[in-house]
Amino acid sequence: MSAFTPTRPIPYGRQHITDADVQAVISTLHSDFLTQGPQVAEFERRFAQYIGAEYAVAVSNGTAALHLCALALGVQPGQRVITTPITFAASANCVRYCGGEVHFVDIDPATALIDLQAVRRLLESHPRGHFHGLIPVDFAGLPVDLQLARQLADEFGLWLIEDACHAPGGFFTDAEGRAQRCGNGQLAELAIFSFHPVKHIATGEGGMITTNRRDLYEQLLLLRTHGITRDPGRLQHPDEGGWYYEMQELGYNYRMPDMLCALGLTQLARADEGLARRRQLARQYDAAFAEVSGVTPLAGAAGHAYHLYVIQVQDRRGLYDFLRSKQIFAQVHYIPVHTMPYYQQLGWQPGDFPAAEAYYARCLSLPMFPSLRDEEQQYVIDCVREFVGQ
Repeated sequence: MSAFTPTRPIPYGRQHITDADVQAVISTLHSDFLTQGPQVAEFERRFAQYIGAEYAVAVSNGTAALHLCALALGVQPGQRVITTPITFAASANCVRYCGGEVHFVDIDPATALIDLQAVRRLLESHPRGHFHGLIPVDFAGLPVDLQLARQLADEFGLWLIEDACHAPGGFFTDAEGRAQRCGNGQLAELAIFSFHPVKHIATGEGGMITTNRRDLYEQLLLLRTHGITRDPGRLQHPDEGGWYYEMQELGYNYRMPDMLCALGLTQLARADEGLARRRQLARQYDAAFAEVSGVTPLAGAAGHAYHLYVIQVQDRRGLYDFLRSKQIFAQVHYIPVHTMPYYQQLGWQPGDFPAAEAYYARCLSLPMFPSLRDEEQQYVIDCVREFVGQ
């Protein structure tokens, strides 16, 4: 057992704020714009470049990003959209915001990603057009095979929203051997990211939508700002002067302020450094648990972005409580969405998705963030081994 003793709790995730981050925010506070200024456009430009997409739209949070995507793709009451039960509720809720129906599909037990073969079976059991969209989630940072998802979408007439909140910088290798970066717009109509403090890029709150489609990009710009435009080329009535604007649709105030975009820019500048550290920590966890019976990490991959490092154990509650007694604040990701009271009111029940529920009963996310020190990680490993008797 390590002689290390933590002087403060070790959480499952933690933001890393540097002097450069602080100075960027202070500089913006001294500028002429706190919102709707130049930092927003610059953050969008650089994020799109980082991801490899044509366009990026900064918004107030990841949930707003999902909602705007559903609106831009025209989700209507009664339309059916497929997603996974192992995700944060927002991946499903965005469909409900538009009046659509959410249909869950079980997961692959090895990865906790949506089982695309099960998606195919569901689609084949209904006439073409019965389902309208698919929202796969790059859970824990492991990218979904979007090439296969795109094939399903094209075959059955679906659109795709890639929920890449866990995976900026992640990639999967397609059938042609090309690295497809999460959110690059090559395979999904839209992708979304979150800048919550425990994510790779932390702005407090914030989100981003990426796409390669100009029509969707322009629609998103309209919808995030009350449906209002000042663009002379889009005005429907004669321009009355420099003050003039038109509300052309029922939109929302989902803007991201300049202060947070300034922070996002400095965080983005060291995103690859943080990603490399996450992958290093994952390799160290993998090596430590390779010979420990009773501890099963989720499957990894070269392009894994490791927002989370998830293990599965038989006595999850026991380990969770034991780690808290040792000042290690592990977390559970996620309670299956279909078991939430709201979704049970819509007809879903425990037992509907056995793989997701079996995963939930055993999963625990260990500390995973770039500023986690090696001695802290070793302490976590030692505590897990102590609990399982190895």
